[in-house]
Amino acid sequence: MSHRLVYVIGPSGAGKDSVLQCLRQVWPEAESAHWSRRTVTRPVQADGEQHEAVDAPAFEQLCQQHAFAMHWQANGLCYGVRHEELHPLKLGRLVFVNGSRAWLPQLLSHWPQATVVHIGADREVLARRLAARGRESVEAVADRLARQVPVVLPPGAIRIDNNGHLLDAVTKLQHALEHRDVDLPVVA
Repeated sequence: MSHRLVYVIGPSGAGKDSVLQCLRQVWPEAESAHWSRRTVTRPVQADGEQHEAVDAPAFEQLCQQHAFAMHWQANGLCYGVRHEELHPLKLGRLVFVNGSRAWLPQLLSHWPQATVVHIGADREVLARRLAARGRESVEAVADRLARQVPVVLPPGAIRIDNNGHLLDAVTKLQHALEHRDVDLPVVA
């Protein structure tokens, strides 16, 4: 069943949230998939990811309670995916997770057949997008751009270049998912 887990990674500003949000709107199979909701130590913004926002002490308490199937820290924030967000895997549904490059080895040790999607963009594009979000100071944006995470993608990983139009990246991802060994749900 782990081949139904689609784990999406990439640097900050690559457009992971945007690609996933747009894929949900245009892909016929999207309704039968589950789009996991993350828990993040950051307030929710109206035009951003609609995650579960908690403070650092609450996040730590959730970790101690083993509430997360996966969790990591990046860029001064804590991120987690609760166990119930992966429950649809047991029901045979495709599950998308917006994950972490640094947590990829742990993911593959637990779900070795997961489909890994790496969304990337050129440094100039990343810088422009991070600045446009307006969530962070100039220094914080520079820190995100400087964060080097060594990533060894597994064989068969899907690589998406998101330097251009969003719909181009979405179309590439949709095509890659439909033409590979991902156990897609049957759409009636």
